[in-house]
Amino acid sequence: MGIQDVISSITVLFIVAMIWLRTRVQYSRQARGPLQLQRAGRMYFAGALVTLVLGWILAPLIGRLAGPTAPATPGLIRVIWFLATYYVFIVVHRILKVRGVEVYKPVQPPNAS
Repeated sequence: MGIQDVISSITVLFIVAMIWLRTRVQYSRQARGPLQLQRAGRMYFAGALVTLVLGWILAPLIGRLAGPTAPATPGLIRVIWFLATYYVFIVVHRILKVRGVEVYKPVQPPNAS
């Protein structure tokens, strides 16, 4: 594994953490207490992971097709894809919220009777 692959791997982990953290913080502002990941949330994060994996595979190919003489390395093209994924999933999350789809839902404490 070359240094560009290591940098790309660290970038993927960072982007996944940032998507998770940003989404989680928005829901924890609304509800105090533990949050539970919903089905839509699992699909949201799975979509983010699939997009990042596709970027790992396809970004260098797209970079070569878009600019065959450009001096951009595969690592740079991947990092650009990963950052674009982060911003796209901000928009996706906003669309989900506007439509009333929850990624996280507060855990309801059991009723004390």
